[in-house]
Amino acid sequence: MKLEVIRAEIDEIDAAIQNLIHKRADLGRKVAELKRQQNNSQYFVPEREAQILRKVAERCDGTLSENSVVQIFREIISATRNLEQPIKIAILGPEGTFTQAAAMQHFGHAFTAVFRPTIDDVFSAVEVNQAEYGVVPVENSTEGVVNSTLDCLIDSSLSLCGEIELKVHHSLLSLASRMPKIKKVLAHPQALAQCRKWLSRNLPDVELVPASSNAEAVVKVLDSSHHAAIASEATAKIYNLSTLATNIEDQKGNTTRFLVIGKISTKSTGNDKTSILLSKQNRPGSLVNLLQPFAELKINMSKIESRPSRKAMWDYVFFIDFLGHAEDESIVALFEILKEEALLFKHLGSYPQSAK
Repeated sequence: MKLEVIRAEIDEIDAAIQNLIHKRADLGRKVAELKRQQNNSQYFVPEREAQILRKVAERCDGTLSENSVVQIFREIISATRNLEQPIKIAILGPEGTFTQAAAMQHFGHAFTAVFRPTIDDVFSAVEVNQAEYGVVPVENSTEGVVNSTLDCLIDSSLSLCGEIELKVHHSLLSLASRMPKIKKVLAHPQALAQCRKWLSRNLPDVELVPASSNAEAVVKVLDSSHHAAIASEATAKIYNLSTLATNIEDQKGNTTRFLVIGKISTKSTGNDKTSILLSKQNRPGSLVNLLQPFAELKINMSKIESRPSRKAMWDYVFFIDFLGHAEDESIVALFEILKEEALLFKHLGSYPQSAK
C-alpha cells in the first residue's frame, strides 16, 4: 500500500472514532438527566467504571499494550463523567505529588484537584464536603504502611471505594546543575527511605530533611541552589527545575498503593477487595479466634497490619484486607462471626481491585 492510501485510511478511522466518542458523550448526558430526574447524585460509580475497564482489557489483542488501551478509555470515561457532573478530589499537595498522579491514574484528568497539606486534611476535606472523594497513600512495597492513613481510618466515618497501585520512580531535582553543589535533600520520609542506599552512595555527606510531601519539598528547594528534592521527573517540568538523577529508588519495582475515600458504598463487581478494622478481646487466643473464620470460610486474606489504638497502653487494632465483597455470602457469614468475637469491628469498605 502507498503511504498516501494508508494515511487516508487512518483519517477515515480517526473520524469514525471521534464520531463514536461524541455519541458516547451524548449518552453520558442522557444518563446524567435520568439521574437528576431520580434525584440520584452519584455520578462517579466505581463498580461500573471498573467493569468497563476490565472489559476493555479483555478485548485487547496485543496490538497495543493493555495499559495503553485502558488508559485511553479511562480518559474517555473521565471526560464523559465530567459532562455529567464535575467532581472534586482531595489530594495530598501541593501540585506534583505522587498522590496526584495516582488520582489521575484512577479518575482520569477531568476532575478538580483540591490540594491539602496533610493526609488528615484530605480526610477532613471529604468529611466536610469540600471534595466528593479523596486519595491517600496507604502502603509502599519497600517501606510498608503509611501510619497517618491508618490512624485516620480508625476515627473517620468515610468509606473506602477504590484502590490504586502506582509504580513510583524517584528523581533528584534542584536549581543546581550538578550534584556536588547539593548540601540538603528534602523529601517525604517514605521517599527518603525508599532512596536510602542511593543517597548513601551518591550523596553521603548531605543533610536529609523530611517534608510533608515530595511536592512540598520541591517548593522549598526553589529558595536555594544548594538544596535538592526527591520527586517525580514530571514535577521538574511543573516547577522548572533541573533533573540531576532519575530512577534513584533502591527497589526498581517500587510501588505505592493508594486508597480512594468517600461517602458511598460500592457494589460488587465480582473482582473486589474488602478492608476491615478489628480490635481483639484481651484474653489468650483471641487473635487466633479472630483469624480462624477466614480459613474456615476459605477467604483469601491479602494483608494484616497492627496499629496502636491510642485508647489504652499496649492496646492494638488490626487492619485486614481480603478478597471478596461484603455482599458475598461467605463474607456476610464472616462478618456475623467477627461482630460476636471482636471487641471492635468496623467495615472500612468493599471496592474493585486495582486496575493496572
